[in-house]
Amino acid sequence: MSRIIALIIMVIPGLFAVYGIKLMRDMTFGLLQPPIPFLWLQFILGLLLFLGGLSFVAGFIFYRDRKRNKVQKRFARK
Repeated sequence: MSRIIALIIMVIPGLFAVYGIKLMRDMTFGLLQPPIPFLWLQFILGLLLFLGGLSFVAGFIFYRDRKRNKVQKRFARK
């Protein structure tokens, strides 16, 4: 059960990151999504979604590896 919850916790921010990449790609090709009024705003929103999702997934993996002592000495808890 805990593995399923962990998977769900990882998938949701991953989907936000994927949607952020899609928004940035659409801005590159000049495709404006309906609820967003400007292309530059669409790119910034996509960048924030991508960085937020990526940082959450990376932080989750880093926290898990730190708990299991699988990180370098400089990142280990003191």
